[in-house]
Amino acid sequence: MIRVLVAEDQSAVRAGLVLILGSAPDIEVAGEAADGEQAVALARELRPDLVLMDVQMPRMDGVAATRQVVAEGLADVLVLTTFDLDEYVFGALRAGASGFLLKNTDAAELLAAVRTVGRGEGLIHPAVTRRLIAEFASAPVREPAADRSVLDALTRREREVLSCLGEGLSNAEVAVRLEMAEATVKTHVSRLLGKLELRSRVQAAVLAQELGV
Repeated sequence: MIRVLVAEDQSAVRAGLVLILGSAPDIEVAGEAADGEQAVALARELRPDLVLMDVQMPRMDGVAATRQVVAEGLADVLVLTTFDLDEYVFGALRAGASGFLLKNTDAAELLAAVRTVGRGEGLIHPAVTRRLIAEFASAPVREPAADRSVLDALTRREREVLSCLGEGLSNAEVAVRLEMAEATVKTHVSRLLGKLELRSRVQAAVLAQELGV
């Protein structure tokens, strides 16, 4: 059973999410939050497996709430967003979110996403990844670039996989690009995340862009 805390300030949207999640036999809605502060407080109290986090919320936005939830080790975070909120998503991913989902996602995709993140895996749609990377690659740099020395810990193959993640490729696409089994790709991704001390492949994609690999 995956216990989910739904954080969404629009009551109608929140009710819809709760209804969809509650229809699945393996998912339990542990609680509902109408703003970021409440989301953090309920995460501390209820200890859900996952927080489905909206980005724009009153009192504390989803980025700040994600940062706090992740920093305290309270739960994994799956961010809800729209394309016009890419910058907020970028901040949430850097804050440690395990992935993000578009608000217009259908019910089946929502449930699949919750199950994926609930298993401890990162989730990000390749097309959305490419959109994010394209926008932020062309944006002015707002903070110092990451130190390329972090790549020294990676093998040549792991660097190649990291480069593919930076392009927003899925494991299947990486397997085709590098001519290896998909299971081998998963192993490389897991290892490079550990070496780089990252929580998700999404953070790896962002780092790859910052390092120019």
